[in-house]
Amino acid sequence: MTNQPPAPEPAAAAETPTGSTEFTAPGAPRPRTASRRVTLRSDLRASWPDGLVALLVTAAVFVLLYVRIRDKTSSTVSVMPFMADAGGFWMYFLSQAFGWSALLWAWGTVILGLLLSGPRPRWLRISAPRLERLHRTTSLNTIALILAHALFFGAELFRHDTAAWNSALGTAFVETFVPGGYGSGTGQIAIPIGQAALYLAVPLGLLFYVRHRFGPKTWRVLHRFVIVVYVLSVWHTLLYGTNVWYDGWFRTGIWLLQLPIAALLLVRLLRPARRSEKLPARPGATASRTGWALRLGGRLAVVGVMVALVVVVVSGNDGGRSVPPDDTSSTHNHD
Repeated sequence: MTNQPPAPEPAAAAETPTGSTEFTAPGAPRPRTASRRVTLRSDLRASWPDGLVALLVTAAVFVLLYVRIRDKTSSTVSVMPFMADAGGFWMYFLSQAFGWSALLWAWGTVILGLLLSGPRPRWLRISAPRLERLHRTTSLNTIALILAHALFFGAELFRHDTAAWNSALGTAFVETFVPGGYGSGTGQIAIPIGQAALYLAVPLGLLFYVRHRFGPKTWRVLHRFVIVVYVLSVWHTLLYGTNVWYDGWFRTGIWLLQLPIAALLLVRLLRPARRSEKLPARPGATASRTGWALRLGGRLAVVGVMVALVVVVVSGNDGGRSVPPDDTSSTHNHD
């Protein structure tokens, strides 16, 4: 019995600027990509329309937060009664507004990335190059929004610190940017989680522009950790967002928004654009038993996450507090 030569690949994969793939017929010229023309400077120039929309959304969220605090209809007042003075803590509410827009932009960035790396829906009329550029610009604006969120939080701490300015500045920096530096209430856990999201988002977003230094394969592996940044951001919000501190439609809505991401992630794993990432029917020459088991486990884990999300949304048991405690001064103190 003679060994048959392997069948030729029916298509060749060509990497796009974002690390996804496009396929061409054998012998056909590989499509020219914009990878050589894509620079951080060009993407920063292209990001201003998206950034302007982000600022407008942030301004609208700030006005909403401010009005709800002023009218005492926000759960923030229940959590932290001392913040009922909307004018006295406007910088904190601006930090919250940037945090909400950062989470929204991170959600959109992940959605765009999954659309690029998985099968393209027929209803999506936008071209691949435009989708890729939008993915990059929303990523850059997400980083900017996260930084603004952290900076205004630190500025609020500095503004209300009665110590000497240099001591107040040092304390605000440590509590905002040093893991473990914030030692009050739920912030002991929630703040480091947010810091981890920030410190992963910046390099993962910017390493794209120097990926030629360490190779596309390494870049693709690193880029997959973007989903970790998003999960950390959602976790930080649910733990520390006073607007979603208690059960209600707003908190449930955040959980509901995770369903499209989980669904697209599952589709991307089941039908990846790169042929080498497909899961064969059984381990063989193209996949070791360990690799095959890990890939199958990843797909089953995403299915489990989707089931859990549906249960959370339908049941309403999403980890929120049902009744405000009698004394909230020690549970979520920003002083």
